[in-house]
Amino acid sequence: MSNSYFSDLEAFKVNLDDNGVAEICLKRDRALNTMNNAFWSELPKIIGNIDKLGTVRAVILSSSGKHFTAGMDLEILKSINIDKAIETASQAEKTRRLIIELQQIFTQLESIRMPVISAIQGACIGGGVDMVCATDMRYCTSDAFFTIKETALGMTADLGTLQRIQRLIPSGLARELAYTSRRMNAQEALSSGFVNQVYDSQEQMLEAVRSIAKTIAAQSPMAVHGTKEMLNYSRDHSVADSLNFMATWQAGMLHSTEVYEAMQAAAQKRDPIFDDLHP
Repeated sequence: MSNSYFSDLEAFKVNLDDNGVAEICLKRDRALNTMNNAFWSELPKIIGNIDKLGTVRAVILSSSGKHFTAGMDLEILKSINIDKAIETASQAEKTRRLIIELQQIFTQLESIRMPVISAIQGACIGGGVDMVCATDMRYCTSDAFFTIKETALGMTADLGTLQRIQRLIPSGLARELAYTSRRMNAQEALSSGFVNQVYDSQEQMLEAVRSIAKTIAAQSPMAVHGTKEMLNYSRDHSVADSLNFMATWQAGMLHSTEVYEAMQAAAQKRDPIFDDLHP
């Protein structure tokens, strides 16, 4: 796989390995990996290109430095400042469109065909929580902490945390964190189910997460895509609707050549060879 799609990036570096795993790494550690204009312009392009390639089977979202991300950069917040030259309703409509645009960037992490795994160290604040809530799985280091910071800033979290976190941890805890802006440390994140596992160091975490991603990449990409699609759909629909959607999906998927390949490989005691997703 070629990295040519992902050159000349300011906020990220992207690595594609030979196992079908893509690692998207925030690289502005001197600025605490805050989400500046480059972050918001580059991330949707990276996700879109990974999805289009079809050769990627799992994605890791990581960062360099001591902290995962300190959240929204001040330059973004300044762009939302009220312009007195613009009529009030028009100003509000402009702000609404900007918020929806930013929301949709994180929603791409959910809608991309491949599972996305977050690997978090140090601080994960504000927009960082919005972002990792949209990923399939979360892992962190023992020094990690999570803060829904917005109420302390006189704001309401607006990029997805409040819409997703109650589906990840108990509602009472989610509300406490959102109302108080207090820190949730790594052990509390683990005990509440927000993260899957805690590691002593970033190196140990990345080694473990890369192994998990490699295992996912060895499965049928179409089956993994279907599983993600079903889990996302079931989260937002009734059991009856979800079962009906599953039956419709499976009516086509059971005719996949990958089902035959998996059965043949098991009979022949070898690893199956699965096709990549189509671009």
